[in-house]
Amino acid sequence: MITIPKVNHDKLTHLMLRSAVIGLLFIISFSLNACQSDEIIFDTIPPTAEKDPVQFGVPFDNVPLTKDIAMYEVNIFGFSGSQDLQGVTERLDEIQALGVNVVWLMPIHPIGVERGIGSPYAISDFEKVNPSFGTLEDLRELVQGAHDRDMAVILDWVGNHTSWDNVWMKNTDWYTKDGTGTIISPENWTDVADLNYENQEMREAMLKAMKYWVLEANVDGFRCDYAGGVPTDFWKTAITELRSIPDRDIIMFAESTKKELYSAGFDLTFGWDFYGALKKVYEDGTDVRGLYPVNLADNNSTPDQTDILRFTTNHDDTAWDDTPIALFDGLRGSMAAFVITSYMGGVPLIYSGQEVGNTEKLPFFSSNQTIIDWTRNPELASEYASLIKFRLSSDAIKRGSIQSYGDNPDVLIFKRSYEDQEVLVIVNTRNQQKEVPVPTELVNSEWQNAIENAPYQVGQTIELPAYGYLIL
Repeated sequence: MITIPKVNHDKLTHLMLRSAVIGLLFIISFSLNACQSDEIIFDTIPPTAEKDPVQFGVPFDNVPLTKDIAMYEVNIFGFSGSQDLQGVTERLDEIQALGVNVVWLMPIHPIGVERGIGSPYAISDFEKVNPSFGTLEDLRELVQGAHDRDMAVILDWVGNHTSWDNVWMKNTDWYTKDGTGTIISPENWTDVADLNYENQEMREAMLKAMKYWVLEANVDGFRCDYAGGVPTDFWKTAITELRSIPDRDIIMFAESTKKELYSAGFDLTFGWDFYGALKKVYEDGTDVRGLYPVNLADNNSTPDQTDILRFTTNHDDTAWDDTPIALFDGLRGSMAAFVITSYMGGVPLIYSGQEVGNTEKLPFFSSNQTIIDWTRNPELASEYASLIKFRLSSDAIKRGSIQSYGDNPDVLIFKRSYEDQEVLVIVNTRNQQKEVPVPTELVNSEWQNAIENAPYQVGQTIELPAYGYLIL
């Protein structure tokens, strides 16, 4: 039989405590010495933090450089009879056929009801898909379908405000308040509440929501609504964080004319000044040569590797102003205007229905919709495609210097040059035939008609039909 000796529990406890204290002192001493040493460093364990979602899918590896972009804007409500993401997915082949390489989706999020007017820019949840549009899976399918067709996808992002029933409303300090402590709206927009960018928690939540869509839906960037209303330092932080996501090329596009946004990392701003000047040429018959200084000012204010979006319409203008058909005097006038915006400088945009000559205003509020008739003017879509595809093939148009031949108040003549490439563009901005004297240095020069793919020799004059154009 084995005899188990009697244990003195008090003594054992004392010995155990003594050993523990000695061990703890040893660890503390060792740690302090290690901190003073260059050889051993103990890392502290960071506090538990909410992790970003895991990247869904494979990041798109063919996001175009800024100057190579040709963009298409989708108004989901008016795009198809189903008025949803699936309706967009079903027309991706037609969008691709235009030659564009970036698809901009207007806001996909749930729309607020409280004080609402149906605007998709009154968002009630930044991390949800509007259920009337479909599901996250539907968005993923759309994005993958675009990627399969070599098109990037960017989301419209509203960083300045939310709906009055947004899930963030429980955090009242995240919103701007007046002197009485009442949350306020941005000026003239009573359906939304203004966000307070002095609140760091709100900033972090906004950035988290932006990351969510890059990771969960595999999108390639954002068009940032009213970007000038958000502090530039937030955008700088957000863009840096988004571009730190592994294996991602992120397009950042600001709805603003503020040039300081380029310093925050934006690739594109809006060309409102050029759009306004171009409208005056058509509406008031102003001298077309007035476009040259506006174009030059845009170019001079745009840093290398960035650009300005040029357009003859977008969702705001088609809803509040009018269609290109109305603003630019019919189908032919609108095409001449598109050539100017696409070839004189900047990145071109086609808005939903523009390519078929849509003549109805296209509202973007959920309660008042016009569905695009895609059977109209099939030849017009082909013309848009020819213009976009040649532009994409030409570094002279995308990156070249511009030389203007500004001797005619009605007809634009300019040459774009890049390395050994030259492209000559001539556009009649009037609804009557024009015979234009050719600048001396161009007389008897030989070119290739870029659209018709046929030789063209320039004579003493060039005759253009009403709203006609030549790209050589």
